[in-house]
Amino acid sequence: MKRIIVLGAGAVGSYYGALLSRKNDVLLVGRRPHIEAINSRGLILSGEVEGVFKVRGATEISEVPDGSLLLLTTKAHDSERAVASIRDRLGEGVVILVLQNGLGNEEVVRRVVGERAEVIRGLVTSGIEFREPGRIFVRKVGETILGRGGREEEIARIFNECGLETRLSEDMPREIWRKLVMNCVINPLTALLRVPDNEVAADSLRDLRRRIVEECVAVARAEGVNLDMGILEELEGVIPSYRNFSSMCQDIMRGKRTEIDFLNGKVVELGRRHGIETPVNEAMVSLIRFLEGRR
Repeated sequence: MKRIIVLGAGAVGSYYGALLSRKNDVLLVGRRPHIEAINSRGLILSGEVEGVFKVRGATEISEVPDGSLLLLTTKAHDSERAVASIRDRLGEGVVILVLQNGLGNEEVVRRVVGERAEVIRGLVTSGIEFREPGRIFVRKVGETILGRGGREEEIARIFNECGLETRLSEDMPREIWRKLVMNCVINPLTALLRVPDNEVAADSLRDLRRRIVEECVAVARAEGVNLDMGILEELEGVIPSYRNFSSMCQDIMRGKRTEIDFLNGKVVELGRRHGIETPVNEAMVSLIRFLEGRR
């Protein structure tokens, strides 16, 4: 992979681009204020990862050379537009790694690019916050999860060599749903309450967390994914250690559109398809959309 291009250099994209620039030719593509800050003084990471990374930035992509790895780290609802804008610039042998929250993201990308690129799904478990243009705060260093069967092993090697711990999973659908369930609990609750992730572990929210998970598990099973209520115990154990503000909470605080349609909204959509009622997830969607409407 001759070049790595990060399309959507926000918090997560900047973090990945910074670490990958240690041993690779990386281009960050993002909004002008952030890119100008990066090009003038470098990308500054603080928190669990410290350093100033001299990585190139641009506000648009002129070409995606043959053999490139493109990390798609835009918001899920921006995927189609972002990928459509570069579809005719994709070289031969390009791999697009979708590193986003939500369900069904890779299908959206495949529908746009067709046979022009190989599309792979990955999961991010790190907690990253965008502080200001050119500055990213790393709250929690997690792992990247990839499946098997394509170029995943090569990508995992590249990531691990740069300090991005990466694991290859034998059951990617279950991994995706597991992350989805956690996001369906943490993201809307933190966004509604404007608190860090660990605060939604409060006892007063226990029943609400359980009901969200129950609905998600029922829909996952209807989709043929082997998930059970053990995910709730896992969730209860890890939330207290998450001290970052979720991406949805950051979006609401900045007056931006959220990814609710790809999280709880997707559970509601699939629940209707299977005749499964999801009233609590529906409530989460309605409340977040209300806050989005006040932007």
